[in-house]
Amino acid sequence: MRVGGTGKTPVVEHLARLLLARGERPAVLSRGYGRRTRSAGATLVSDGSRIVADVDAAGDEPLMLARAVEGLIVVVDGDRYEAGVLAESHLGATVHVLDDGFQHFQLARDVDLLIVGADDLADAPLPSGRLREPLGVASAADALIVDARDPADARAIGDRLRVGDVFAMHRALDRSRLPSASEPVFAAAGIGRPERFFDDLRSAGLRVAGTMAFRDHHRFDAGDVARISAAALAAGATTVVTTCKDAVKLDATRFLPLSCLAIPLRTTIEPGTAFEGWLDERLGAARARAALR
Repeated sequence: MRVGGTGKTPVVEHLARLLLARGERPAVLSRGYGRRTRSAGATLVSDGSRIVADVDAAGDEPLMLARAVEGLIVVVDGDRYEAGVLAESHLGATVHVLDDGFQHFQLARDVDLLIVGADDLADAPLPSGRLREPLGVASAADALIVDARDPADARAIGDRLRVGDVFAMHRALDRSRLPSASEPVFAAAGIGRPERFFDDLRSAGLRVAGTMAFRDHHRFDAGDVARISAAALAAGATTVVTTCKDAVKLDATRFLPLSCLAIPLRTTIEPGTAFEGWLDERLGAARARAALR
């Protein structure tokens, strides 16, 4: 329910992988926040087999998802209904996934998943706080995905928000993509709550020689690259590490004489077997309702 830094994009990636594994043809429908080029109607980012838009037309998160998940359809449009029509009628989409669907009342939903954390319980709605909607509306969700390691903590938040089905979100950097732990790195990120990325790097055992944070969806320019490079060299780092979301905006960038490495964040929803069974049941019920219409 929070604006920025909730982990919703990695959760969407995880859901897309689960749906593909079940033989579905999922489509992510996004408004493409931060894109610079807007066309009339929907913009196709990926048709499930190839990526057909750049970051200016797609936005950073849609392009990141299209790159991360093979077979995923991604469409951006301020009108998610029109995006869904395109995905269904021209690309054969069977399930739509929205990364901000809980407050998108114009579109009918079969399943509402709400991501929350303990910090949200003490926050307030925009503009005085960071919540997209008041806490009281959380009870309308079909299930909570709670950013908590302890299942008891997740359950307590579910009880507080009056939601019966509660699952936990587990986040971890992809260790197969990490540089050597003996190599000093400089971390740069323009995401919501970048300090979480920096802390994850340290928790993974990396020697983080320095960090530089930017606002969420920041578009890097030559000056930013020069500042990052100078700070990294001054800190004695040999590599700049960043997020996959930032990497789509740094494609043509060279941090010479430094290398630049994007570290994927993998998210799972636990307990996995219980969540997958819950999801299968909800999808089946939605299809049964659709067959009666």
